[in-house]
Amino acid sequence: MPDIEDLPGIGPKTAEKLREAGYATVEKIAVSSPKDLSELADLGETIATKVIEAAKEMADVGGFITAEELQEKRKSIGHITTGSTDLNDLLGGGVETQAITEVFGEFGSGKSQLAHQLCVNVQLPEEKGGLDAGAIFIDTENTFRPQRIIQMAEGLQLDTAAVMKKIRVARAFNSSHQILLAEKSEELLRQGGIRLLVVDSLTASFRAEYIGRGTLAERQQLLNKHLRTLHEMADLYDVAVFVTNQVSAKPDAFFGDPNKPIGGHVLGHSATMRVYLRKSKKGQRIARLVDSPNLPEGEAIFVVTEQGIIDK
Repeated sequence: MPDIEDLPGIGPKTAEKLREAGYATVEKIAVSSPKDLSELADLGETIATKVIEAAKEMADVGGFITAEELQEKRKSIGHITTGSTDLNDLLGGGVETQAITEVFGEFGSGKSQLAHQLCVNVQLPEEKGGLDAGAIFIDTENTFRPQRIIQMAEGLQLDTAAVMKKIRVARAFNSSHQILLAEKSEELLRQGGIRLLVVDSLTASFRAEYIGRGTLAERQQLLNKHLRTLHEMADLYDVAVFVTNQVSAKPDAFFGDPNKPIGGHVLGHSATMRVYLRKSKKGQRIARLVDSPNLPEGEAIFVVTEQGIIDK
């Protein structure tokens, strides 16, 4: 694999700056923008553009391929079981790698439950719906509970200590910290053995810190950059990115559901799949697929139990 020092104009000092900023691979530089690269590495935009073009050639990215070749490439996409056959079917086989899956809903709708379950299920062998790999959990609302992981692992008759060791958890205290943790996650992904990255919740810190219409543009710009980072990692490392999102009420909505996801069009256009969760009776949850590039809209019902997520 080529090293970033092999790129023209990148000496040891510049390489060190780039690595500190999270640009540690030729592939990551190849998909960056000249403006970002020039600011991070103190390079002129003209030089930064040349570096990126060289990285694209070296990493063999940015060229056109046929639809047939893309279809062949998509055969390598992995899926993580949710624990519910109905929900897996709704998602086309489970939560997929090389994509961002967003679930949104009110408090208690099952968002964090799904996030915990996926951290356990990704460790299952492929024949049981897992990817035989670990997970990263970025916790922005103090929702991660080791005890819940233990309960779910016991429900699947797994070694609880082994399961816990394969989940890396970090608490994000604000939006800047959250963005930094996502970038730092790449160091773990490069080491291999991790196929799931969870952010629970994606928008909570942004929503709390950027209040009022005057800050909306800045908030959306930062959120967009954060999502770009997550997309790049999903593609480069064949990882499933699973993010949870809050909803806000529309008091002027007289018909239909008054809740809408936070994040606006930035998140709406960035998430590969969007799933709306809502509570039902007897521990049941209803999941509705509201957006997907290749799957029809539909609904699935699953149940949250002490042992984890199961079919109704």
